Amino acid sequence: MEGDVLTPHQRDVAARVLAEESARREHVVVYLSGAHAYGFPSPDSDLDLKAIHIAPTRALLGFELPVLTFDRAEVIEGVEIDYTSNELANVLSGILQGNGNFLERVLGRTAFTASPLLEELRPLARASLSRRVHKHYRGFASSQLRFLERDPIVKKVLYVLRTALTGAHLLRSGELETDLTRLLDEHGFADARDLVVAKRAGERTAADPALLDAWRPRLATALGALDQALGKSVLPAEPPNAAAVEAWLVEARRRRLD
Repeated sequence: MEGDVLTPHQRDVAARVLAEESARREHVVVYLSGAHAYGFPSPDSDLDLKAIHIAPTRALLGFELPVLTFDRAEVIEGVEIDYTSNELANVLSGILQGNGNFLERVLGRTAFTASPLLEELRPLARASLSRRVHKHYRGFASSQLRFLERDPIVKKVLYVLRTALTGAHLLRSGELETDLTRLLDEHGFADARDLVVAKRAGERTAADPALLDAWRPRLATALGALDQALGKSVLPAEPPNAAAVEAWLVEARRRRLD
């Protein structure tokens, strides 16, 4: 993982949890998502561990399909853990549809653990990028904007901004960047660094009415930039390599048949 964004205690707890989960399934990657990936973690941020696993091939050949999604949420020694793992086929289908959550697990820089399969998968995921990602990032940013009105905290302001700018940057450049602090200057939001500082002080830092009034039009501008990026995107309209992605999945499963 690029940079050490966790305390030694957080890292120890996460490692123990993942040792338990890795004994139950084969992880392709475990990605540290949420505020840690977005560049504004606070001391009380949870560890948002989003994984991809590959099911045993034999388990897919019988009458009953294996469970494809696993969730675990608990607090261990003061560290809040939110773990989810999705099976590889579901992830690949989502990536081809432009699912940013799955793309970030594969292409993001904050992987906690990674297998050799991830290195095989990354070039396929990059080649599958398409303008379909707009739907994901636009929908996610819009939902976070609604949440902000119901729960006016600085974190929600930053989530809207992060999602909109990540999507706009991806559409315009073809590069996935989840860390908001790396996007602010380029996209004209350098003043949002004050919000980042406030969020890093605590998860529930309040956004007072004056702050919300000031940022509502700025967030609308960010969403507008995301929409404009769709029309100017360097990405193809649809992923050009669906057959190659499926062939790789079949080969990965075949290798695990015995």
